[in-house]
Amino acid sequence: MQTDVPVYRRIVLKLSGEALQERGSKENISPQIVREIAERIKEVRDLGVQIGVVIGGGNIWRGLSAAHRGMDRTTADYMGMLATVINGLALQSACAQIGVETRVQTAIEMKNVAEPFIRGRAIRHLELGRVVIFVAGTGNPFFSTDTTAALRANEIGAEVILKATKVDGVYDSDPATNPKAKRYERISYGEALSQRLQVMDSTAFSLCMDNKIPIVVFDMNKPGILRDAVLGRKVGTVVCD
Repeated sequence: MQTDVPVYRRIVLKLSGEALQERGSKENISPQIVREIAERIKEVRDLGVQIGVVIGGGNIWRGLSAAHRGMDRTTADYMGMLATVINGLALQSACAQIGVETRVQTAIEMKNVAEPFIRGRAIRHLELGRVVIFVAGTGNPFFSTDTTAALRANEIGAEVILKATKVDGVYDSDPATNPKAKRYERISYGEALSQRLQVMDSTAFSLCMDNKIPIVVFDMNKPGILRDAVLGRKVGTVVCD
């Protein structure tokens, strides 16, 4: 018998920047998509779950891609961090419109836009039922927002990282090019590493593995799936011990 009691008290939701785009559209941020994401976050928050969100900036700027085209890598990465701030503010606005109180905390100080990341303050916001949106990555170049998600999850004591993607889990090969690709329901950290599966980058993955934080990889586009994930129902792929 299914229950509506969450199995997680505190989570980190990792969103890619592309999650804010409508498929097939050239628009960087779709207000409708952002609103839908906010509604799914509200649905989970209303269950009593404390939510931290780490958001990428790939819909606006990719530092690594720019570096490969000749731009200084450090500069390109800082530009990418600023892109995540734009996305975080868009999500904050959508949450406010449906009555979800949020705080945006940034790893790069910008007083007129967001709070600086302070661990104790972030935890207090979560305890008060606010959704905390972490932006600007770790504040350092050469680190991805996957690493940010792993770092913030450890810092705030999250019990799981829910990684929203465009596919419904982790596969042994690219399902877009291989129709026979196998999807895992559950896989260990060691297996994912040895098979070089694209769960997270190696730094992020090591942080999760060393501190035993499970990762649930799922397709955010499926209605109700975020709620199902926090209720412990079978969704996507679970990466754990």
